[in-house]
Amino acid sequence: MDRRLSVVISTLNDREHLLSCLDGVAAECPDDTECIVVNGPSSDGTTGAVRERDDVDVLVEISDRTANVSRNTGFELSTGDVVAFLGDEYVVEPGWYDSIANAFEGHTDVLTGPVKGGGRRSDRGTTPSSTVGRPITVFEGANVAIDRTVLEALDGFDEYVPTNDAIDCSHRVSGIGFDVTWNPEMAVRSDVGTDGGRAAIDWRDRYRSLGYRLTKNYGPRPSVFGHIACSAIRDAGSALRGVVAGEATPTNWLGNGVDVCKGTGRGVADGLRARYADRTSTRNPNGVSSRQDRAVQIYDRRDGVE
Repeated sequence: MDRRLSVVISTLNDREHLLSCLDGVAAECPDDTECIVVNGPSSDGTTGAVRERDDVDVLVEISDRTANVSRNTGFELSTGDVVAFLGDEYVVEPGWYDSIANAFEGHTDVLTGPVKGGGRRSDRGTTPSSTVGRPITVFEGANVAIDRTVLEALDGFDEYVPTNDAIDCSHRVSGIGFDVTWNPEMAVRSDVGTDGGRAAIDWRDRYRSLGYRLTKNYGPRPSVFGHIACSAIRDAGSALRGVVAGEATPTNWLGNGVDVCKGTGRGVADGLRARYADRTSTRNPNGVSSRQDRAVQIYDRRDGVE
């Protein structure tokens, strides 16, 4: 395509999967594709392994473990007209680059596709849903390509969000008036978690994130609190069935309920503060422009500089 692509890969202590991810990008994308790895802070030899490769243009070390800080760091260092974000455990499938090239030759704001394996939903983004009366097409931060002008208008990702981090960006994309396009050919896959195991849910962070993004983007309206309450009731019912089946204890169930309440209260309060801190349609007081100290070390091969 005429427009240059930058691929930003976020990694944390997952060297072997990262190397497979990089191999996939190198095989699928043309040589002029810019590849940026944001590492941090890993302790498994990732830095040395990446620096030995000649297909990574920029390796940047950060001290903050959150995914949105990693994505913002990569976006800030990228130069492409389109920026694609990948998780390190995923390998792009054949047709991934072509789907991006074809889409962004036309008028595409955001493009996403299936995320197979790794404990994520592969169908997320296929159909819009409605949140507080606004149609939202949710995309995964582990497989999404965004036009640079859209990222600039969004001021990148919100670095406050503790979990389900790209969902907030999905809401803001819709709020500003951009469109999300789904393409089944833009697929990535992962073998992580295929044994049926599932990481324990941090209920406090989950509901802190939910309360934050809803109140930040929509304000303290009754439908916002109704949405949170309905979500909590569904999760409580599902967890209660686990207690009945002997998969959890009543004490754990009650403890999780307390975490939900505490997380919701904290998220709603912080969301209201964020809403009034940025009253523009961007709704991002914790974006790229909010700080300049993300990178600890940068190894840059572009123009012969490292």
